Amino acid sequence: MTLSRAATKLRSHLEHLKEEGVREIEASPERVAALRRRLKGLKTAPAVAAPVRREADLDVVAGLAKIAAEIAVCKKCRLCESRTNTVPGQGNTRPEIMFIGEGPGADEDAQGLAFVGRAGQLLTQIIEAMGFTRDEVFIGNVVKCRPPDNRAPMPDEMAACLPYLERQIALLKPKVIVALGATAVKGLFNDPKVQITKIRGRWMKYSGIDTMPTLHPAYLLRNPPAKRDVWEDMKTVLAHLGRPIPSKRN
Repeated sequence: MTLSRAATKLRSHLEHLKEEGVREIEASPERVAALRRRLKGLKTAPAVAAPVRREADLDVVAGLAKIAAEIAVCKKCRLCESRTNTVPGQGNTRPEIMFIGEGPGADEDAQGLAFVGRAGQLLTQIIEAMGFTRDEVFIGNVVKCRPPDNRAPMPDEMAACLPYLERQIALLKPKVIVALGATAVKGLFNDPKVQITKIRGRWMKYSGIDTMPTLHPAYLLRNPPAKRDVWEDMKTVLAHLGRPIPSKRN
C-alpha cells in the first residue's frame, strides 16, 4: 500500500465515523506508536523514486494524521454546522515554504483539500513559477471548515481553530510562512487592523519563523495587475531561501 492510498483510506474511515455520529476518537501514545509502525511498512509508488524517510518524517506524518483526525470531528465553533468536509491542509512533511490562506471555499469543502478552486489554480501557478511543485510545499488555512457563503472567518472562529494550525507548524517546521491575504495575517497575529496592501512584502515573525504577508490569489483574480506585487514578494522569499529566481512565466 502506498502512503497516498493509506491517507485516502484514513480520510474515508474518519468520514464514516463522522456519519456514525462519532465526535471523539482515542489517540493514545500506544495508538500513535502503532500508526508509526504501520507507516514504516508502507511502500512508495513504483513509478516514483522513493526517498529514504527519516524517523522524524514518520513522526510528522503520524502527528499530522492525529491532528487531521481531531479536525474531522471538531465542533469547537459554528463552522462545523454547515461543512461538508474538513480541510486540514496537505503537502510536504518537511516544506521550505508553508502557504496559509483564510479558509476553504466551495471546491475545498467538497473535496477536503486546500486551494483547489480557481484561487488554488492560480496559487499552483505561483508555486510553479517559483520553481516548486505543490507536493514540495505545504498548503493550509487559518480555519479548517468553510465559512458560510465564503464570508471571512470571524475572530472567535479563527481563535478556536488556530491551535490546530499552531501544532501543524510546530511539526512541519517550515523555513518560511507565506500568509495569503489580510485574514490569514489577522488570524495568525491576532491583529484585526491589518491592511494587507500596506504590509505586504515586509518580513514578519510568527513563532520564530520568517513570515511573508502577501495578497490572496482570490484578490489577484479580481485585480490581475496585482500579480506583479505578489511576484516581487515571492522573489523576496526565494532570495531569503537562497533559491534562484526563475524567469516569470505568466
